Amino acid sequence: MIKVENVHKSFGTEKILKGITTEFDRGKTNLILGQSGSGKTVLLKCLIGLFTPEQGEIYYGDRAIQIMDDDEKRKLREEIGMLFQGGALFDSMNIEDNVMFPLRMFTKQRKKERLERVNEVLKRVNLDNVNKKFPSEISGGMQKRVSIARAIVNRPKYLFCDEPNSGLDPKTATLIDNLIQEITHEYDMTTVVVTHDMNSVMEIGEKIVLLKNGKLVWEGTNDKIFKTDNEDVIDFVYSSDLFKKIREVQLKEM
Repeated sequence: MIKVENVHKSFGTEKILKGITTEFDRGKTNLILGQSGSGKTVLLKCLIGLFTPEQGEIYYGDRAIQIMDDDEKRKLREEIGMLFQGGALFDSMNIEDNVMFPLRMFTKQRKKERLERVNEVLKRVNLDNVNKKFPSEISGGMQKRVSIARAIVNRPKYLFCDEPNSGLDPKTATLIDNLIQEITHEYDMTTVVVTHDMNSVMEIGEKIVLLKNGKLVWEGTNDKIFKTDNEDVIDFVYSSDLFKKIREVQLKEM
């Protein structure tokens, strides 16, 4: 579990996060939802230690990241898997070496052990016979699955995903969503997904935090987000024509 307590973050005179307090549950897909400029990416970067809040605390279990020494922070980094928006694969490395990279960085395993683990996670994301291919030789959806394999190769306790469906077609996006949720449950990880995609909310939103103008305006689950009378939720969720029609049908049935 990750606990966020009264977190504030500013850049110059601009206040980005304004007193965020919430929890991200272990074994669940936790979504940070919001429009562009809502503060969701800044919150993610605070969670992983790239930004330091001016006020408030972030706890991993009972450990506050702000007071960790260098050794504790290194240990925490070993427990974190990261799925970047663009995949962030190394173009000059083949798939095998891309996935193996965290093992080289954080473990002292022999090459045989590393290779066994690489093949294990590639199989888990339904990729076979791609070890020697380069990122440019596979599709965008396959690249995203390689990125997931790399993110989980160290068996992390925490998985962070920044707009994992960016640039993907709806069918592939749903596949990636479901894969993230399946792996979250299998590894019993605390998974945090930054997104603005309502399809992701419907598919995997076990815990949802909605930000607006740097404030937390609602939190709940995907079965409650369509039933709430919170105006900020209604404004965000039903901003598209599709969800406006869903809302109209729901109101008629009430």
